[in-house]
Amino acid sequence: MEYMEFKGRTKSDAITEACRHFSIPSDRLDYEIIDEGKAGFLGMGSKPAIIRAKVKEEAAIEEVIEPVKLVDSPTIASVAAAAANIEEIDVEASAKKFLTDVFAAMGIAAEISAKYNDSLKSLEVELSGDDMGVLIGKRGQTLDSLQYLISLVVNKGTSEYIRVKVDTENYRQRRRETLENLAKNIAYKVKRTRRPVSLEPMNPYERRIIHSALQNDKYVTTHSEGDEPFRRVVVTPKRDSSYNDNRGYKGNKGYNRNYNKSYNRNGKDGNKNYDRDSAESNTETVE
Repeated sequence: MEYMEFKGRTKSDAITEACRHFSIPSDRLDYEIIDEGKAGFLGMGSKPAIIRAKVKEEAAIEEVIEPVKLVDSPTIASVAAAAANIEEIDVEASAKKFLTDVFAAMGIAAEISAKYNDSLKSLEVELSGDDMGVLIGKRGQTLDSLQYLISLVVNKGTSEYIRVKVDTENYRQRRRETLENLAKNIAYKVKRTRRPVSLEPMNPYERRIIHSALQNDKYVTTHSEGDEPFRRVVVTPKRDSSYNDNRGYKGNKGYNRNYNKSYNRNGKDGNKNYDRDSAESNTETVE
């Protein structure tokens, strides 16, 4: 596997982004720091941290990488660190114990169901209770953080990587359907106006849903722009087609040639770092 470049506000943020992209815990990440980044003064003159990373090829972990803090709670972070010291674990029991300790620290009552599939090396955790909105968080961020922390716990000391999915109230499926509908609506708008539309910043998993939903569309194309955590999907009309509400697109007739002048394929700001984000459109991280 070749190295890929990741950016973040800090070095830890860049490492977190790499781990989320590969769906692995930090101790399975092989990375090197390209730029430590710069905080700047009052936000001015700041520079993102940059790393080059890939998944470690050797199954045995020879070095320990500093854990990445995903949740701004000292209590939860300390519980994760303690649970990660388990060497030989019962996957389902360890996940339940970890979540029980976390929910106790948060003062949340929740039922935990964990099902491990040994042949697929996957663990599915389902949460239920009265405070699930708190556990989901804004656009599923809290749920994603819990999923990442559980992955760290159950993969500590294991020879094969275990994929983890944490869900509650069918949130993952509902969120996917919402994003797929959004993608179709934005694509229709782009077809009618023949102008590119930028979506709100999304995490890599959600960007992949948008790319996947529109990858077979004959009249629009997608790419990602910006740096994490503000990276977003841009939907643009294809160059050699023109859309009609009644007949759809047909050849080049009616196509707005001024589009290429007003919008550079390298991005609105001419950023040469623009890329098609093929990894996002062709792969999918396990939820």
